[in-house]
Order: sequence, then structure tokens, then C-alpha cells
Amino acid sequence: MSDNFIYYLKIILQGLPDTLSLSIAGILSAGFLAIVFSCLLSLNSKFLTKTIRGYIVIFTGSPLLVQLFLIYYGPSQFGEILSKVPAFYEFISSPWFCAYLALTLNSAAYTTQIFYGALKAVPQGQWQACSALGMNKRQTLKIVMPYALKRALSTYSNEVVFVVKGTALASMIPVMDLMGYSNTLNGEYYDFSIFVVAGLIYLLINGILSTIMRIIEKRALTFEN
Repeated sequence: MSDNFIYYLKIILQGLPDTLSLSIAGILSAGFLAIVFSCLLSLNSKFLTKTIRGYIVIFTGSPLLVQLFLIYYGPSQFGEILSKVPAFYEFISSPWFCAYLALTLNSAAYTTQIFYGALKAVPQGQWQACSALGMNKRQTLKIVMPYALKRALSTYSNEVVFVVKGTALASMIPVMDLMGYSNTLNGEYYDFSIFVVAGLIYLLINGILSTIMRIIEKRALTFEN
């Protein structure tokens, strides 16, 4: 049993780089987009608000797996047209890039709700103080947004963990991440303990990530103590 565990562990860990790269790239890109979208929503432009709200409804209202399939298999319907732009076609036909794009767009939708909610929760006194100093909307956001992001860390940490867990779906298109190698092993040995090993690795990653997020949150909120 222990020999099998070690063997499975060695094979599955070959997918760790793809899992980590997808997680890190997805989290950073989604966070950046969410900050941009939150700022745009705060401008109270009807067109921007409806557009971003529509995007949020689509990506929070449909399963990540469906989004993943649409992004990966959808462009293949226009292969002849897209192949005329080799650089773009190379990206859009890459399983890793499609998984990254799906994770980013999905997470950005949820994260925008978190960040914008935190932005709206900023005390009116801070907005009024900036206005009294003659700051415009853009300058005010530079002051208020960091405060809002600090307040959102507790909720945002859950979304970060969801992104890591969401990478497991990337094996469906296929990306050879932790689950990709797990599925390959299971196809050879039909041993449920393969997924136990994979689950333990994900548990360890998310445990470390949650600890890091708690440390960041604690340090970010020390100004209130």
C-alpha cells in the first residue's frame, strides 16, 4: 500500500507545475480585472454598468466546466478563419491558455462582486473628505480602493481557494495538471486511492494558501488595531 502511495505521488506531482501556474496566473489576472471592473462600476456609467453586470451574470450563473468547454471547443468551429492569424490561433488552441482564460473570467466575475461590495461599504465620510479636498473620482478611487481591498481580504481568500480547486477541471480539455495525471493513472490501475493522493495534495496546497491569506489579512488590518 505504501509503495503504491509513493508511486502514485511521484506520478501525480508531475502535474503540480501546471496546477500552480494556472492557479497563480488565474488569481493574479482575475484580481486585476476585478479591481478595474469595480472602479468602472463606481463611475455610475449606464453603459459600463450594464455591460459589466451582464458579464457577471453570465459567468456566475453558468458552470465553470461549461465555460471551459465553450472557450476550448468553441473557436475550433472557426478554425479555418482563425488559422489565418497564427499567433492568435496558437494561443486559443492551447489547452493551458483556454483553462487559464476560463478560470480568469470566472473568478473575475465573483471577485468583482467582492471588491465592489467592499468599495460600496467604505464609510461615506472618506468619500466626502476626498471630495472636500477637491479630488476627482479617479483620485478618490486611488485613496479609497486600497482601504476597500483590505476589508475584502477575508471574503476574497475563499475565492482564491476556489480558483485552486477549479484548476482540477482543466484536466477535462485536457491539461496535464494534478487531476490530469490522476485520471491517466486511474485509466491504467482503476484504483480509488489515486484520487485520495490527489485530494491530499490539493488539501495541502489550499491549507498553505489559506494560512498565507490569513497572515496577509492580519498584517493588512493591523492599522485598525
